[in-house]
Amino acid sequence: MCGIVGYVGSEERAQDVVLDGLRRLEYRGYDSAGIAVIEDGKLRVVRAVGKLVNLESALRDVPVHGATGMGHTRWATHGKPTEENAHPHRVGTIALIHNGIVENHRALRAELIAQGFEFRSDTDTEIIACLIHAERQRGVSLLDSVRGAVGQLEGSYAITVIDESEPGRIVAAKEGGSPCILGLGDGENFVASDIPAILPYCRVIMPLEDGEIALLDTQGAAIFDRHGARVEREALRIHWDPVQAEKGGYSRFMEKEIHEQPRAISDTIGTRVLEEDGDIDLDGIEFDEAWVRGLRGIQIVACGTAWHAGLLGRSMLEGFARIPTDVDLASEFRYRDPLLGPNHLLIAMSQSGETADTLAALREGQGLGARSLAVCNGHASTIARDADDVLYTHAGPEICVASTKCFTTQVTALYLIALKLGLLRGTLDHDAVRGHIESLRRLPRLVERCISGWDGIEAIARKYLHARDFLFLGRGVGFPVALEGALKLKELSYIHAEGYAAGEMKHGPIALIEDGVPVVAVANQRATRAKLISNAEEARSRGARVIAVAEEGDDEAESYADDVIRVPAIGDPLSAVVATIPLQIFAYHVATLKGTDVDQPRNLAKSVTVE
Repeated sequence: MCGIVGYVGSEERAQDVVLDGLRRLEYRGYDSAGIAVIEDGKLRVVRAVGKLVNLESALRDVPVHGATGMGHTRWATHGKPTEENAHPHRVGTIALIHNGIVENHRALRAELIAQGFEFRSDTDTEIIACLIHAERQRGVSLLDSVRGAVGQLEGSYAITVIDESEPGRIVAAKEGGSPCILGLGDGENFVASDIPAILPYCRVIMPLEDGEIALLDTQGAAIFDRHGARVEREALRIHWDPVQAEKGGYSRFMEKEIHEQPRAISDTIGTRVLEEDGDIDLDGIEFDEAWVRGLRGIQIVACGTAWHAGLLGRSMLEGFARIPTDVDLASEFRYRDPLLGPNHLLIAMSQSGETADTLAALREGQGLGARSLAVCNGHASTIARDADDVLYTHAGPEICVASTKCFTTQVTALYLIALKLGLLRGTLDHDAVRGHIESLRRLPRLVERCISGWDGIEAIARKYLHARDFLFLGRGVGFPVALEGALKLKELSYIHAEGYAAGEMKHGPIALIEDGVPVVAVANQRATRAKLISNAEEARSRGARVIAVAEEGDDEAESYADDVIRVPAIGDPLSAVVATIPLQIFAYHVATLKGTDVDQPRNLAKSVTVE
């Protein structure tokens, strides 16, 4: 979740490039920031607690000038957010920044103290710097010093190192779930923890794999394995427009990303649907028909919003393909001794493709013999590279911490997967798939209509601005929508909110209902609508104020709800997507009216790369 940016070039613009890159990584969440630049052959390190503006302020009066530098935004894991614990950490002639966790840090710290090292911070990161410094004192090159140091580490890391004794060089290394991307320019090269940081400067990247070390200078980048052997890797070209990572005239990234959902859904559908043939092309992913017919089950692993998308995916996979499907929180998956084998498909879902728990669950399932399929938005991400197959969601950069367009594109991708598997199993014929494709093609336009209710939803949000608790209720595919609506509200506004299967309300949560408590009823699913209305009326009879998400033309909604948000009619399971949009907008308005930071909510980070 921390941010890394490094630059080496022929011009003295390291400070500007690094700070710009760190701004583009602010969405990842952080509590301190720092920069290191080699200036006139000497290493200068500047650090500050809090937001990036504090670091910029420290550099305003005394800027650093140099052609080699790096910067970091830190999310505290070892040691409080203080200037001493902020990165970069300097030991001797080197400076180092680090994402991840060193699991054997206590033993290494004890050994280093016994050797005479004195620590200035509480971090596990400073230990790595000390190990590299010890190697350098033996006369070993910076590249070999890093190799020797990381060979002693247990855990995950992405590190970037510069040394005033070797100006014009950066060394980077990676292990575990922490991503590290190399960017290749013209006479200048880059390293970063995520693509948006360097997108304005280069479009050609190479991701580092586990156990690899890279040496960057003005001439290019060389990658080596843990034994020192040169690794040949084909570079990748990124087609994102840098403007996509900017606000584009919207006041906040979340507002922009909500409005981008029709485009994102259309791009995710793309050329994958073959209307005339009644078929689906999953970007060339080949599923053997006999293997699909012999599947004993599908396992979905995901965290947070992606888990909610997975719950909707279960309805699609079981409904269309008639394959038993389990959905697990990735953080819990490994601890239940899962029953998987070669006749199972494991679907790992992550917007970033770097989620540590999901990556661990993916590798657990692969170790049990399951075939793996990644559904993610992060191109060249670790999960995408590790999985047997990958189906990308084409949401584009999502900067806001709270996911919106990545969620709806994940649901879209799962819909495509379910249709394809249904065809291969014979539970759907081509005519049935054509009908589902027609519904899917309508979805972006219907999402646009949902977004057009922006101002009306704001008016409803004003009524409930000061509520202390919310209850979200749904049935069938409306239940994951209720979970997602509650999550968005609590993430953004810090109001306590819970999502429940509506039938479970009377098994406990109804005790919490008192006068004025808002209850959001997801009532646009036709199959469960009558029972959901009954649950809403039950809550209202006990003093709740009901907000209903109902279909256009549902004349009954005003009879059981105090406020009604209308959405276009579309059959299940896609009704879940159109119901989710207004709940995203509702949470956005409640939060902005309360004055909270919707793009960077407190205590949250976009990419959770430590467990």
